[in-house]
This record gives sequence, C-alpha cells and structure tokens, in this order.
Amino acid sequence: MEIFRSFGFEAAHHLPNVPPEHKCRRLHGHSFQVTVRIEGPVGPESGWVMDFADIKAACRPVHEALDHRYLNEIPGLENPTSEQIARWIWHRLDPVLPGLTAVEVRETCTNGCVYRGD
Repeated sequence: MEIFRSFGFEAAHHLPNVPPEHKCRRLHGHSFQVTVRIEGPVGPESGWVMDFADIKAACRPVHEALDHRYLNEIPGLENPTSEQIARWIWHRLDPVLPGLTAVEVRETCTNGCVYRGD
C-alpha cells in the first residue's frame, strides 16, 4: 500500500546555469507543492501504513528550511531546479521515513518532477 502527504512552501530562486537570456536566470518565486510517498504493509492493529502525523512531523524541518527562503543560499541548492530540490528533500527524509518511495516537487500547476532515490 502506498500513502502520501503533501505540503507547500513559498520560495524565491534563480537558475544560474541557464543561458543569460533565459527567463529563469532572473530572480523569481514559486508556490512549490511537495508530495511525499511512503510504501509499506497495512498494520494489522493500526489499520494504516504510517500515521500521517508522523509524516507531517518528519517533513516539518524540511518545510522550515525551505519556506520563504532564497533557495540559492541553501547549501546543496545553489542551482535549485525542481529536480535538485526533490533530491535535496529526499536526502533529508529518507533517514527518518522508512518506506519512502518518492518525492514529487511541483513548481507550477503544470510543471514538476518525481524523484525515487538514487
């Protein structure tokens, strides 16, 4: 069974590795949406894979590190593409969320990525 929990954060960034004329080279912001997916068996007593409150608690430090920040200033996010953000989040959640299967990052309603580990 796979479960998920989503959270959002507001942040500014620019992409330093794109051509100078590319619109994403300029400072801009997004209302990012993140979905964290966990897979595991349904517990016979609990009836769930994991308590959603535990997922929320594990995501809290990630949210606090990203929300209302300039992402380029965060170590490891000097080139903060959606792909790099998803990988960065994964490496912080994987040690504390057993069964983590995917981190999805959406920078707009129509653009995003899914990271499933290395």
